[in-house]
Amino acid sequence: MSNVALSTTRHRLYLRWLSRCPSRHAGSLASNRHRTSLQLLHQCQIQRRAAKTWATFKLHELPQQKSDAEREALEDEDVGPAYPTVVLQARNNMRKYENCVLLTRVGSFFELYFDQADKYGPLLNLKVAQKKTAAGPVSMAGFPFYQLDRFLKILVQDLNEYVAISEEFANSASGTVKSGGLMFDRKVTRTITPGTLIDEKFMDPYENNFLLALHPIDTDQAPNAPSNETIPAELAKGSIAPALVSKRIGLAWLDLSTGDFFTQTTTLGTLASAAARIGAREIVLSGGLNDSLRQSILDMLEQQRHLITYHTTQLAENSISSWAPMLEAEVPTQVQTTFSSEEIAAGSLLLAYVRGRLQGSGIKLQPPVRRQHKETMSIDKNSMRALEVLGTSKEGLGGGKGSLLHTVRRTVTKSGTRLLRDWIASPSMSLPVINARLDLVTQLRHDRGFREDITNLLRRTYDSQRLVQKFSMGRGDADDLISLLRTIEATNGIASTLQTRLLPSSNQKSVDEKDQKARSSLQALSSRLSLDGPNALAALINASIDEDGLMESHRVEETENADIVSMAQDVLQNEGSAEDQAAMSRISKTKVKPKAPPEQEPEEQDTWIIRRSASPVLEALHEALDGLRQDKASLTSRLRDELDAHSLSLRWTPGMGYICHVKGAKDVAASMKTSAATRDVRTTKSTRAFHQSEWSSLGGRIDQAKQRIRAEEQRVFQKLRGQVVMNLVKLRRNAAVLDELDIGCSFAILAEEQGLIRPVLNLGVDHKIVGGRHPTVKQGLEEQGRAFVSNDCFIGEKERIWLITGPNMAGKSTFLRQNALISILAQVGCFVPAEHAEIGLVDQIFTRVGSADNLFRDQSTFMVEMMETAAILNQATPQSFVIMDEIGRGTTPEDGIAVGFACLHHLYHKNRCRTLFATHFHALADMTNHFKHLACYCTDVAEEDGGSFSFVHRLRKGVNRSSHALKVARLAGIPEAAIETARAVLKRLDGSSPKHTEQAQPQFARA
Repeated sequence: MSNVALSTTRHRLYLRWLSRCPSRHAGSLASNRHRTSLQLLHQCQIQRRAAKTWATFKLHELPQQKSDAEREALEDEDVGPAYPTVVLQARNNMRKYENCVLLTRVGSFFELYFDQADKYGPLLNLKVAQKKTAAGPVSMAGFPFYQLDRFLKILVQDLNEYVAISEEFANSASGTVKSGGLMFDRKVTRTITPGTLIDEKFMDPYENNFLLALHPIDTDQAPNAPSNETIPAELAKGSIAPALVSKRIGLAWLDLSTGDFFTQTTTLGTLASAAARIGAREIVLSGGLNDSLRQSILDMLEQQRHLITYHTTQLAENSISSWAPMLEAEVPTQVQTTFSSEEIAAGSLLLAYVRGRLQGSGIKLQPPVRRQHKETMSIDKNSMRALEVLGTSKEGLGGGKGSLLHTVRRTVTKSGTRLLRDWIASPSMSLPVINARLDLVTQLRHDRGFREDITNLLRRTYDSQRLVQKFSMGRGDADDLISLLRTIEATNGIASTLQTRLLPSSNQKSVDEKDQKARSSLQALSSRLSLDGPNALAALINASIDEDGLMESHRVEETENADIVSMAQDVLQNEGSAEDQAAMSRISKTKVKPKAPPEQEPEEQDTWIIRRSASPVLEALHEALDGLRQDKASLTSRLRDELDAHSLSLRWTPGMGYICHVKGAKDVAASMKTSAATRDVRTTKSTRAFHQSEWSSLGGRIDQAKQRIRAEEQRVFQKLRGQVVMNLVKLRRNAAVLDELDIGCSFAILAEEQGLIRPVLNLGVDHKIVGGRHPTVKQGLEEQGRAFVSNDCFIGEKERIWLITGPNMAGKSTFLRQNALISILAQVGCFVPAEHAEIGLVDQIFTRVGSADNLFRDQSTFMVEMMETAAILNQATPQSFVIMDEIGRGTTPEDGIAVGFACLHHLYHKNRCRTLFATHFHALADMTNHFKHLACYCTDVAEEDGGSFSFVHRLRKGVNRSSHALKVARLAGIPEAAIETARAVLKRLDGSSPKHTEQAQPQFARA
């Protein structure tokens, strides 16, 4: 609870204050009160709060805790003067977690020591100081505890470092003696890596934070390995050996912040594409992999710069049943049999790694969802990049402007955006699923008022997926409970809106088939909402949490943070350089308020975040406290009369305990005349502080009453946490419904804005698009005030391949990409940019566009092009969709024509898939004129008077044998003299061009 944390912080500040000014420690009453409070804190579960994040621990539950004998053995390693206990604790923890950056909690600060301070202090823009100890100077750097998230972002997200968090735990009386009088022990409670973030503020709320584990099978060769041709290992430098291409690998990935958990089986050859689709922040490999297999996996993952972690664990119980303690519900036995041995091994490795990082903290994940190969469209990593599905090629930012995700996103919730990203990365292959999504979009598209009502309610929700997960790990706080309350209220509103929409209209006599399907989609979503348990939880939260008190506690927190900055300012004034003092001076002007001396502090205000009516016990305790406060008011009034001092107030201060405080020379003089039963503590001309036995006794009883209230508040809060966990499944199920509604509304808004139409999907192989448009290019042109030229596309049984020629800059590449993107959008369940669309389901999309090299891997531009081409020819099926742009341009014209024809020949006779093939090798049109199911189309240039021209982006049937390269060169700014030289050379080449390709064409066609 916040009050326990506030009290703890006050004691820390008090201890540091005493260590600097021991002479101020006056009076046994203050000493006794301090000792009693420490004992109380030790008896309770100790909680630490940083950036409004809670964690509850019990000292004996921490698995890495060493016994006293082990600790003493570590401490005895040094010969000679010893380090201070705090530094020694930090050094021992650094040895245990030598691959981590250790952040040690010391009072209100986190500190780094030794070489880590020297290394990371400058990177974090922290001043590195030398702490004087008996064993020599020790480098140290630190920052206030409330800035933890800021520095974790730099260490974990920017520098990809692992961080170990060492927290303070109050020692028992015996522990204090053994530690040489140290009030706190320090133990690592969690290690944080890029893939194990939970609720840190710097997490991207619009993307999942996945942790992925890989585990291959033990056999040397996978059964039923495909017999497709592969690239020889000696030619494909940097690629995997042919024998390992089909090796099966188990994948398991999860997001600790939401509880999502997935598994899948893939092969080493398709591993890079699977990793690109998942987008994991960290990948875990078993430390027991043999060298050749490990290197092959690293070669596949290296280009995407994944963070790789090795974890060695004994998978003694390699079964799904062993996962049960970490799941919200057990996996049914009949479902367990569907998981492959590779997936089970990967899942066990993943959960073992997570357990080690969380140091025994509880966690409840959703039951694993098995992703199967044929359930979703496969978009390989090259296509994901070339089509800019999730991010732009230039910026490399997920969802950046210009990407498909950015273009279609109209979601209003964070979790809805995360689900949208997953849908776009893995379009569905199920006709019922796709049509159900399209039915929902149809309903929301046609009923604007209903859609706006749903959207407005969705805006009032919070990220309940991540909120619920925090509570499952014991980290949710009162603010999170209020967020859940608002989400449940909005969910009730959405449920009511859905039910109202499902009621038949009074003036509606009949319901047509389309409207019935749309209603069915709404009914399916409405039936998945579970409201009974969440409504009871919402009522309990509303009756228990005092929002006004919660806001006041935040104000107090901000004040305490300002006190910490003030303390840092004092230190710098005494020990820092002039530059440091100037920097802190700038901060103090905005963040630090002048603090009055202890004897002038106003009376401490109590903040309660639990309503007194939350429990009968709490009500009785508050009534008792009210009575004690009345006694205090009566005592104050009586003492003012007796001492003739109207400014007298009853206070408590850290250094003097319970005091009577008098202000003003007149009142001080009057109070000095009657000093019976008082003992002066501090007296000046204008103030007087003294102890009075009656107030000391009453003050102690008031403090005890407050402590009982805080303990009862803790019990009530734990009960609320338990109720959230009890409703875990229902809350997650409701959140999933809200996410799907959010995406449906997003697609409906997009369809209305962009004039999109509903596609018709079937199990055939035809791709019929009338008036198709590129979703992102069209939007970019409209922003520039230019119009986009739409195009038709009819490929399938009759014309499987379109061979497209035409000038540069005339839209060939755009046409290729737009048809691939239309297929993706259709199978996501979104309306598409066209006038009409009938699409046969696509199992895989392949692209070979653009040019790039990988010199680090010793791969030239042409080598990269050929490797991507090989993947297409080896993996494409009759249900696939392939776009290839300018194959063979990275070599001589003769070799390029030969390679281009070979690709067309293989795609036509072997793969037999839908293909759009753009080229500047016009001879290919003649060489393939006997391919019955291949058609030639082209773009053109319109010549105008005066030498001007314009591009004709509309495709027409035929072959354009001029690429008009010199026109584009002139537009690019090539000097006119160079243009004239090029024109002369081109004319000479055209006059002497050999006709060998046409003569050889019949022989190639019969191959």
